[in-house]
Amino acid sequence: MRHNITNKIVKAILIVHVILFATSCKDYLNIDDYFDDEFNIDSAFTNARYMEAYMWGAAALFPDEAQTIRNGFTPGPMATDEGFNGLTGSGSSNIYYGMDFATGRITSDFFGDSSPNLNQWGNYYKIIRKTNNILQNLDQPRDLTNDDRVRIEGYTRFIRAYAYYNLLIDYGPPIILGDEIVNTNESIEYYDRPRATYDEAMEYTCSELEKAALLLPRETAILDFGRPTKGAALALIARLRLIHASPLFNGGPVANSYFGAWTRSTDGVHYVSQEYDEKRWAVAAAAAKRVMEMGMYKLYTTPSDDKTPTLPAGVNVDPKFYGNYPNGAAGIDPFKSYSNIFTGEAVSAINPELIWGRNTNYINTTINQGAFPPSLGGWGRFSVTQKVVDAYLMDDGRTKEQALADGYYSETGFTTEPRNFSDYPLRSGVYNMYANREMRFYASIGFNEAVWQALSSSTRNNHVAKYYYQDVDGRGGVTASSPNYPITGYVIKKFAHPMDAFQGTGARRMEKSYPIIRYAEILLSYAEALNNLTGSHTVQLDDQTYTVSRDVEAIKGSFNQVRYRAGLPGLSDAQLASRDDVQQQLERERMVEFLWENRRYYDVRRWGIYEETEREPMRGMNPDGATKETYYQRVIPATSSFLSRVVNKRAIWVPIPRTELRRLPSLDQNPGY
Repeated sequence: MRHNITNKIVKAILIVHVILFATSCKDYLNIDDYFDDEFNIDSAFTNARYMEAYMWGAAALFPDEAQTIRNGFTPGPMATDEGFNGLTGSGSSNIYYGMDFATGRITSDFFGDSSPNLNQWGNYYKIIRKTNNILQNLDQPRDLTNDDRVRIEGYTRFIRAYAYYNLLIDYGPPIILGDEIVNTNESIEYYDRPRATYDEAMEYTCSELEKAALLLPRETAILDFGRPTKGAALALIARLRLIHASPLFNGGPVANSYFGAWTRSTDGVHYVSQEYDEKRWAVAAAAAKRVMEMGMYKLYTTPSDDKTPTLPAGVNVDPKFYGNYPNGAAGIDPFKSYSNIFTGEAVSAINPELIWGRNTNYINTTINQGAFPPSLGGWGRFSVTQKVVDAYLMDDGRTKEQALADGYYSETGFTTEPRNFSDYPLRSGVYNMYANREMRFYASIGFNEAVWQALSSSTRNNHVAKYYYQDVDGRGGVTASSPNYPITGYVIKKFAHPMDAFQGTGARRMEKSYPIIRYAEILLSYAEALNNLTGSHTVQLDDQTYTVSRDVEAIKGSFNQVRYRAGLPGLSDAQLASRDDVQQQLERERMVEFLWENRRYYDVRRWGIYEETEREPMRGMNPDGATKETYYQRVIPATSSFLSRVVNKRAIWVPIPRTELRRLPSLDQNPGY
């Protein structure tokens, strides 16, 4: 008797602790404690506070969205052509699961000790089970007000839909449970059920996000940054609708090549539709337009000042280029307007471009430390490829190939004068390849002889990273067994604030947030969807009717906002006249704009160009070069990691763990595994 009373008291204390913690923590994604499964589930629904704590506990099971590199939960940048590192390890020693994915080591038996984070299938269903419990018990708490009910139901529906969203984009079509609460201690036949088709899963997930959007708040308080809003739900719908319309999932030769033979074993139905439907592009355009018409979001900009570089003269491809932003590129500082989003300089909670984001330590403790030079306390190994560097335009909007003829671009020689702009110091003696590039290049790429300001450190500031073989940050400057040098000659510098430092007196780092979805994506998605239309379509979303077609002015208006913010001219009339040219520009723009934001991996797949892009050899500068003459050469680094990259159609999705397949006989594996 005494033992039972003691247990009840302990449980009561623990529950109160959870409630106090959950209600004091304003970022739901950072909650570390929640109702344990061992608690009597009825206890969670005795009052509104307990139920809300249980709900945030379900949300806390989601991985940190920033965690795409080291121990990543999703393949991320290192599984595609934008990122690389020299440390791959083998078996359980590897911590960069995207590299395992790119080198073909991932199989349905691989998850175990090797890459446990990459196996989130069961975790997402745990979230779904918890949210279904909440929705079934919404009428249980006696003190639940109408406002409480709306709030809890809205968040719960979003959390559940977000679990399905993650299953859909990483694993393909999931098993849809609806509102069913799966019982425990049943026979295997009870649990066995087939996967949905891709179309069924897409419609279900989007419909659940639609329901959540009706209940979620339009905006949150500053201290509630990270909680989903109506805009977050609608923006995720826009992202999903664009994916659904894209060649990989919308019939035609690409869908046939990847999924033509993949049918559900229970009824022979194709998992992915083999019939093209142009109206999907119209739905995607309308979904993006709906977010745009909310009137809440815009691209982040900072006004120009005396340190802002002047716009290049002689640009005539876009007559509006010299107008004031947003109708041109003048009046803003393009470097700071882009860079401040990621470095912590802009306050994320009030940044109008962040439709949904989250506070995270992961950027500083992993991404930035992985990029910082070893001589500044970093690992120096989170590399960007030469392909990415080549994708950046010149500051006048031309490609490097177009600028080569008149000497505005060169891969020989070095700059003779320093150029300081927007508080960014560009030294003299820098390789000419890196001169006169667009502002996003300087905001994102750490190259040889770039300055790492580290201004919070009074003893290690304004460090020049030198990656020549014999220098301290180069291959020969670290121990023979260490991978702590940039194997391509470039690292990701996008998230490094000028004040950030890991060593030295006073070393500190700015707090960062990770952009889960930005308004720039909505603008480019709208332009892409419109560009793929050949006729006029009417789409009904909520109580709004949208009529969309390939409107050149609308494409230009949304696309050019992103270009102008970067200090670049917009699309020319000649480009706008060609669907293929606009698509090419969109692909380049998304690669650069969303570098290392976990979009490239999904983009190249949905476009059906995954095999083409991944088969291109990965190149960089020569890490064995000890002099400028030998270092600045395009090479394919001679490492097994580079040379053993595998291009295989099965890499469209992460495999379902074989342990799940053994439990559920009707559960079909993804093709190729």
